Amino acid sequence: MVNKPTNNMPNEPANQIENTIQSSHHKPSHQQRADRQRVVITGMGAVTPLGLDVASSWDNLIKGFSGITTIHHFDVTDYRSQISGTVKNFDITPYLSAKEAKRYDKFVHYGVAAASMALHHAGLIVDISPELTPLQAVNPERMGVIIGSGIGGLQTLEDSTNTLSQKGVRRVSPFTLPASIINMTAGLTAIKFGIKGANLATATACTTSAHAIGLAARLIAYGDCDVMLAGGSEKGSSPVGMAGFANMGALSTRNDDPEQASRPFDNDRDGFVLGDGAGVLVLESLAHAKARGATILAELAGFGMSDDAHHITAPPADGNGAIRAMQLAINDAGVDPCEVGYINAHGTSTPAGDIAEALAIQTVFTDCAMQPFVSSTKSVTGHLLGAAGGVEAIFSILALTEQTLPPSVNLYQVDPACQLNHVMQTKTPPNPLCYALSNSFGFGGTNASLLFARYSA
Repeated sequence: MVNKPTNNMPNEPANQIENTIQSSHHKPSHQQRADRQRVVITGMGAVTPLGLDVASSWDNLIKGFSGITTIHHFDVTDYRSQISGTVKNFDITPYLSAKEAKRYDKFVHYGVAAASMALHHAGLIVDISPELTPLQAVNPERMGVIIGSGIGGLQTLEDSTNTLSQKGVRRVSPFTLPASIINMTAGLTAIKFGIKGANLATATACTTSAHAIGLAARLIAYGDCDVMLAGGSEKGSSPVGMAGFANMGALSTRNDDPEQASRPFDNDRDGFVLGDGAGVLVLESLAHAKARGATILAELAGFGMSDDAHHITAPPADGNGAIRAMQLAINDAGVDPCEVGYINAHGTSTPAGDIAEALAIQTVFTDCAMQPFVSSTKSVTGHLLGAAGGVEAIFSILALTEQTLPPSVNLYQVDPACQLNHVMQTKTPPNPLCYALSNSFGFGGTNASLLFARYSA
């Protein structure tokens, strides 16, 4: 049992949190759950500061390597924060032609690449031609896409604004808006692969990907689609992006040591590190996946959403919204909280945010003799904003499939208010890992939790 800190506790009455849990604790009946289709994961794709695909990103994660470096793609001399988790050596040409690529912001590039990888990983071709085997074919009208972004094509908008002011109105590209709007990754992915079902884009700040994945699962669970591509993409390390976050005091200024700048739950943390990339999953109904003989990686067992209704950027001190999101995901899965063995925490490395999440985890799992292991992979990727939930969902799924717990790097001295069962070095869980929870919390107070299960028939 993890002891709760005696200080830094919320001022609200103790029974307020207890009432929150009880109000969220209703579990659907077995019959309610039986009416829904089970949703499984059959493909994953990622572009991250750690690597240009899932395998290299995971390999570098479990080795404890960091993708955080000094920014070199623009002059950061006058910036408070000069570091980010940038994507290195990315080549869009395997996914888009040079002519196509020029039309779109890099956040679209990352998202289309991750979606392409996920679809290939799942072994799917969006077609119903008779020459395709059932293992490959999916009816395009029964497949959809939800790929979002927190801020979209910020770099494109900055560049176009500069062009407008320096060269005049006629020099602004007609592709400025199509290149930068948030739903373009989903739209271009659908066009590229001929996907004709639901097409949406979430835009819920740092919760974007988690919402995309959870809502995609519900479209499948209730029969609207058989297959979904879902996740998020982001390229926020632009001049305005870095200046805006830094000037609000949100970013780490440990510029002389980029690899140790992101320190979730550490007593010496000083803010988050901005990151870029994309993470996309292929979700299918269990029936569809089994019918085509797909390799099933994991099951999305539960999804929970909430809002803090508190502040545009800061969480409530008691972690109330995070508590409800986690509890709702657990209830949605119909499992006991103590069955959750690992949590990929939102853990951004901000002073207030980490404490609120730690308190929320302590509260939800307070009655468990064995506390879930907790790590924040943002310690090596930085915070990918709208793409964070997609990438971290992939890491949570790999924790289940590989039975390996990724670490929180740079956790040298745990904040007394963040006492959890921290994973400080890559390790094998002492007992089989059956459930992994992935948390995402965003500006505006929006929260989401995804509960993944090790697949069993």
